[in-house]
Amino acid sequence: MVNAKQVLDVQVSKGITTAQSNEHQRRRSEQAEKYAMSKGNYDPTRKGLNFEIASGGKVRPIDTSRSIPQRMADILMRRGIKDPNEGLAEPKYRTVVNIIFGGSRQRMHELAFGKQPVDFEKGANNSRIVRKPEIEHWAKDVYSFVCGKYGEQNIAAFIVHLDELNPHVHCTLLPIKDGRFAYKEIFAGKDKFEYSARMKQLHTDFYTEVNSKWGMVRGRSIAETGARHRTTEEYRRMLSEECTTMEECIGRHQEVLSALHSDIRLAERRVKGLTSMVENLKQEMTEKEAQLSALESDLNAQKGDAIALSARKEKLEKELSSIQSKLADKQEKLQVADKQLSDLKENMSAVQERTEELKEEAYKYSRDVHSKVDSLLKDAMLEEMVNEHRNISARLELPQQRLFSGTLVQSVAERGTEVMHCATLLFLGMVDDATTFAETHGGGGGGNDLKWGRDEDEDNRAWALRCMRMACRMMRPPIGKRTKR
Repeated sequence: MVNAKQVLDVQVSKGITTAQSNEHQRRRSEQAEKYAMSKGNYDPTRKGLNFEIASGGKVRPIDTSRSIPQRMADILMRRGIKDPNEGLAEPKYRTVVNIIFGGSRQRMHELAFGKQPVDFEKGANNSRIVRKPEIEHWAKDVYSFVCGKYGEQNIAAFIVHLDELNPHVHCTLLPIKDGRFAYKEIFAGKDKFEYSARMKQLHTDFYTEVNSKWGMVRGRSIAETGARHRTTEEYRRMLSEECTTMEECIGRHQEVLSALHSDIRLAERRVKGLTSMVENLKQEMTEKEAQLSALESDLNAQKGDAIALSARKEKLEKELSSIQSKLADKQEKLQVADKQLSDLKENMSAVQERTEELKEEAYKYSRDVHSKVDSLLKDAMLEEMVNEHRNISARLELPQQRLFSGTLVQSVAERGTEVMHCATLLFLGMVDDATTFAETHGGGGGGNDLKWGRDEDEDNRAWALRCMRMACRMMRPPIGKRTKR
């Protein structure tokens, strides 16, 4: 085992469909089963090796009596929690987190099958294979890790698949905290930077608490690398979901901006109203103080009825005291309102800045998507051209077929996988490995007269083309050993 790495991928959604549940629980229809087998990654003869970890860390066969959505509904009903998406025409709240746990293929094969020879070719019969206890112990450790992080009561399903090319866990988790759904608080954080930090920490914790003792290194999470190992259809959905997430994020910021605008207008009106009240109270206090001063002068000069003057003075003093109390209250409230207005404006500035950053990220992401789609289209175009060549070549006479002899299109059409692998090794500078690969896969007829080594001013595209041409030559059979047509 060399440098075995752990795998951890977190995927969030607004629910789980019956089709997804059936896939996890292997409750597929006959048509879905045939489709899975046609992809070449699924071995029905190993289906019986699958298992799940139930409450208390117990290993058992996968329970197919209830779908995962039914399990989730039971959990919510038992705990008296309402699904926030219930009754909505379109789900809007993120209520399901699906986490895939695994590791490098060789290490996972060792845990699952030990030293048993497993035939991973499409259509192979592996019914004799038995499940090894190590994979169960590892899965129980992963289950304990999830329980410690997010609570056992929030696990709706913890299913281990051993019937695919790489054994792995599907953990369906409800992001619930303190009796309510709280995906953002538990996983997402306030922005993508906090989310990224949390995912990196999760990856580190998974290594420290589980995989360090199972001979796997931390590696890099999909959240860190941005890597995607998906089918074209899954890739298309992933792009769509990421675009939607980006739009939703910008939309949320714009909603916050709109709310802040309203809050600022209200705060400004409150500050203005309190300022007017303070000014009016100050003016009224000045008038009362002047009246009181005049009364005291009259009393001292014994002008008028002393009893009446004293009563009036007492009344003015009470009124003045009340005004002073109101003034102190309004001044304190004005100070608070001024601070709130200042904070709102500061928040407004920060959100505006972040919104502009998100828009720039969206523009950049759009360019990246176009670049990725361009690569996909080129791959599809190459595949179609190769298929057409094969079909047309099969109908040509031998003299016409020889026109393509030694060409790149013929090499790719006949041995595309080997040529691409050899070219990749050459591109990476692994010339000895490329030579060994070619010789051990029937090559050796390329000769060595083609100029080799990358030029200092040679760009990636030109270098890649030369690697393809060289790989084509290296993968040709030696003279005298060419395959007869």
